[in-house]
Amino acid sequence: MAKQDIKKLIDDASRSLEAEYDNQVVSVKNELKSFKSKTLEKIQKSTP
Repeated sequence: MAKQDIKKLIDDASRSLEAEYDNQVVSVKNELKSFKSKTLEKIQKSTP
């Protein structure tokens, strides 16, 4: 493999990892938002 091929593979892998990271961040934020909402609903239902 030429240096250019290796560099291209590394760049592609880097972009892919960055995209996966961004997707995971969004996913975790959505899960936390959902958890917060469900918890607040449970608290409101249990409070007289």
